[in-house]
Amino acid sequence: MRRDFTLPRPVRLARLYVTAHGLYEMEINGRRVGHEALAPGWTVYGERLRYATYDVTEHLVAGVNAMGSWLADGWYRGRLGFHGGHQNLYGTDIALLAQLHVTHDDGSITVIASDESWRASFGPILTTGLYEGETYDAREEAKEWSSPGFDDTAWSPVRVVPRDPSTLVAPEGPPVRCTEELAPVAVTTSPSGATILDFGQNLVGRLRVRLSGLERDHEVRLRHAEVLEDGELCTRPLRGAAATDTYIAANETDVEWEPRFTIHGFRYAELTGWAGEDPASAVTARVYHTDMERTGWFECSDKDINQLHENVRWSMRGNFVDIPTDCPQRDERLGWTGDLQVFAPTATFLYDCSGMLGSWLKDVAVEQLEDGTVPWYVPVIPGGEEWTPIQPGAVWGDVAVLTPWTLYQRFGDTRVLATQYPSAKAWVDLMAERAGESYLWNTGMQLGDWLDPAAPPHDPADATTDRYLVSTAYFAWSTQHLGEMASVLGNTADELHYRELARKVRSAFAREFISPSGRVVSDAQTAYALVLAFGLATTKEQEQRAGERLAELVRQAGNRIATGFAGTPLVTDALTSVGEIDTAYALLMERQCPSWLYAVEQGATTIWERWDSMLPDGSINPGEMTSFNHYALGAVADWMHRVVAGLAPAEPGYRSILFRPRPGGAITAAQATHETPYGTASISWTVNTGANTGANTGALLVDITVPTGCTAVVDLPGQTPVTVQSGTHSFSPEVVNS
Repeated sequence: MRRDFTLPRPVRLARLYVTAHGLYEMEINGRRVGHEALAPGWTVYGERLRYATYDVTEHLVAGVNAMGSWLADGWYRGRLGFHGGHQNLYGTDIALLAQLHVTHDDGSITVIASDESWRASFGPILTTGLYEGETYDAREEAKEWSSPGFDDTAWSPVRVVPRDPSTLVAPEGPPVRCTEELAPVAVTTSPSGATILDFGQNLVGRLRVRLSGLERDHEVRLRHAEVLEDGELCTRPLRGAAATDTYIAANETDVEWEPRFTIHGFRYAELTGWAGEDPASAVTARVYHTDMERTGWFECSDKDINQLHENVRWSMRGNFVDIPTDCPQRDERLGWTGDLQVFAPTATFLYDCSGMLGSWLKDVAVEQLEDGTVPWYVPVIPGGEEWTPIQPGAVWGDVAVLTPWTLYQRFGDTRVLATQYPSAKAWVDLMAERAGESYLWNTGMQLGDWLDPAAPPHDPADATTDRYLVSTAYFAWSTQHLGEMASVLGNTADELHYRELARKVRSAFAREFISPSGRVVSDAQTAYALVLAFGLATTKEQEQRAGERLAELVRQAGNRIATGFAGTPLVTDALTSVGEIDTAYALLMERQCPSWLYAVEQGATTIWERWDSMLPDGSINPGEMTSFNHYALGAVADWMHRVVAGLAPAEPGYRSILFRPRPGGAITAAQATHETPYGTASISWTVNTGANTGANTGALLVDITVPTGCTAVVDLPGQTPVTVQSGTHSFSPEVVNS
């Protein structure tokens, strides 16, 4: 779409406000406006449509100017979802809403808006879709189409479509942008003769290619995949996503090209019809995600643990694409509520995602059903018979309570609690209604400990831990936190009500699921982790026995993990809480499948959806649901930050900081840094070991930095905690015994 316009005087200041049905990229006088991708992002469009504001002063001149926009389907009109997907979910039109405000040198104002005077035409992008990829036909290019004086008489008139302006909202977080570029680390030829590029990192983004020696009508095709199998691209995990970009040449012999309106999850790319110089130097992978500020760093003496942490960070980047998604390689990429709920503590340490998640939580509230049911994923799209009708499920629905609380704890902003409180309350009230006078949520569809490694490939909800144990535990946990939210907001009546309700649920849970001796129904790692982490035991003896039994189960499993989405974020904390720190470290550092380091040893550069997404023989898990980029099982990184390194908030927003490292395993040094709302907080510790000492036996040397305006509690092993003020502090020597 385009139009010419005239500015009568020199420009002092110019602002462009723009949004779209679909995706857009703006140009003024032949120059791109902004650097974001996939704008305006994905919201519940009927209720909330984001607009962007650009300073375009330098784009304009006195006299004749031109403004234009690319438009594409994106989430608004493109194919989304399972089993072939659905199109036109939000409307059948793609449309632009733009308003240019120009302040001239004399203070006068000119406003240029999107109206009937604009013209439209199809461009060189023949097809584009988030799953499909993009086909670009350079033969259809219209040179200088967004410059003044372009002849658009052959273009079509536009049609004005209605839009309620009250639904327009300003963005609360940063947009999606390219944040990094990677060159191939290897170029190989597959057994079938295809050219395969390995970028050394599973990422989300797209390729930029330099092509040369092109003849008209020549096609270059780029296919993408996360892994290889038998030397070829393994496309089965893509399911219905083609993940293929195609460039059709015109008359230019040399060109640089990158798709505009698609992204892919990939480490490997296959080139067909390549024309140009060595692809090792002519092809670049450009990484795209929500351009959040990085705020957290972790490193330790074990290189594989460091790689695990990097895998977590890369999975977060690849799946924080305007909303918190999953599986960026396949025909899904949905905002699963439970996945984010368990990962939010890790996410909020690594990046400032407060604005992005605050915006998404508003969509969670918009999509919440009248009875309080929180959908499995937000925004909601048709999900087939598996997910229809929408039913309430623990872990997933608890995002309405636990994620606002996490944001408050990490960023200290009470507004997110106030904004989301009605949604959180509706969710807890629904659980209370479902549980009734028994206070046990033991009915209905539950995903439970989703993707427990013992679950069969075809039924990831068939976990070892009873699913109603999981749902009732979460009922107690969310109700307790709703009471805490009410307390922060000064709602005394609700605080008393929900604290008492949480007490009743905990008592009912203990009667139903915990024996007097402390054994727990299901007798599984996740069951005990929930009891310990959520404080569900009624006596110290029960708690002690639950801790002992959890440690026994871990040792009996050869220190291999036996938890899914519900248990994985909790199991190391549960062990730590009962003094089983060595067992927690043994679980973290195990290398046999299933374990966190198994994937690292298999060459993973992101977190897998399944513990065995790749089998020990290098073949790919036969399940239909297999991704190599899914952050949920990486939630252990939060424990690494708080316990291995020892940096955690003691008060909301890190106004007070807890430095509480608990060295263990074979790790002899660790450090973490976090950019708190008050400034940089950091900790670095080493254990000096002598030639005749065992691992982690020696003097513990600790250095910390406390930001200005903050205090800190320093809690070192075997020592009485001390409180310190802002500044740098060192502590030594203390003896650490593993």
